[in-house]
This record gives sequence, C-alpha cells and structure tokens, in this order.
Amino acid sequence: MNILLIDDHALFREGLKFLLRSLDAALEVDEASDCAKALEHAAARSYDLVLLDLKMPGVAGLDALAALHDAVPDSPLVVLSGEDNPGVVRAAIERGAMGFIPKSSTPEVLIQALRLVLARGVYLPPAVLDAARAPASVALPGTGDMVLPGLTPRQMDVLRCVIRGKSNKIIARELDVSEGTVKAHLSSVLRALDARNRTEAVYAAAKLGLRLA
Repeated sequence: MNILLIDDHALFREGLKFLLRSLDAALEVDEASDCAKALEHAAARSYDLVLLDLKMPGVAGLDALAALHDAVPDSPLVVLSGEDNPGVVRAAIERGAMGFIPKSSTPEVLIQALRLVLARGVYLPPAVLDAARAPASVALPGTGDMVLPGLTPRQMDVLRCVIRGKSNKIIARELDVSEGTVKAHLSSVLRALDARNRTEAVYAAAKLGLRLA
C-alpha cells in the first residue's frame, strides 16, 4: 500500500506514520511538507490514499485540495484538519475529498475512518453527519449492507464517480455515455438519496455507510 502524507509538521507526520502501519504490513509512505512537493510525488507514482492537512505554507487549504484532486483523480483524498467547521467540511467534499478527519480524533477513529475510505466509503465527522438529512434506504438481509432501491448498476457507477468528485464530462468519458445520460442517471441517484445536489449525495452516502468498491 502506498500513501502520500502531506503536512508541514514533521512531528505529526512521524506520529501518524506509526499509526498507519496497522493498515498494511508493507506500507510505504511518501511525505511532503507543502503542496508543491506533494504534486511532485503525485507525478512520479500512484497512491492508494492521500492524506492532506489544509493549513500549510504556500498553496494550501481548498486550493491545495483541488490541485491534488486534479493530479491524482483516482486516489482517495482524505483531509486531516484541526477544525471540523461544517462549512469547511462541505467545501472539502465539494472539491473531491472522500473523508474529513479532525485531528482531535482518537487513533482508533482515525484508523477506522481510513479503512472505510480504502473500502471506497466516505468518512465525515459524526457532528456533521448528525446535522445531515437522513435518506431513505434498506438493508440487505443478513449483511447489514445498505442498498438504494430502484438504482441500476449504471446509476451506481455514476454515484461512485460523484463520490470521487468527478465532473459530468469526465464521468461521461469514463462510462462511454453522453453527458445527457449522466445527468439523467444523476437525477435518479439524487432522488434515491433524497439529496438536492452532489454534496448532499456524498453526505447521504456517508451517513448510510455505503461502500462503493
């Protein structure tokens, strides 16, 4: 497993690397203290997971998140932050983050959250989820897995792409369909999740615990 860890505090990086070892015995971690160095790493290899602190020197915050999402569109991006302001969380999700973990979280919560994201789920702070609207869903008997009644496999493909922050144009190219078809599928997805837009759809998927591997 390859992880890119981006944070300007060396002590935090060292501590986090120690915790991350529980994810994979053969874990490899590349480090960067700023966005420019992170982009160099991203150009050289692919990553199973990218962890980003929003407050860094140079290009930082949501601009850094957007730049990294463009550089590694197929790698799950998780924000590590000293705050969990709902507005910041929402903005991060809108820019393609698949997780937002406050630095005040316990080590156990951190690892559980990262395992969820690696399984193609979405992790958001409980306080943020509690404020989100609960969509309609059902559980598969005997599994506990959540499904969305009425959605076709292709519509689920669209949802996977939406969670990864991909635009309609990119989704259309990857699924080999027209943008109009993507919009139609997306409308069905939003109805199924009782969501009004893409961001609410991601929140709903997180609240349901959907894993879209």
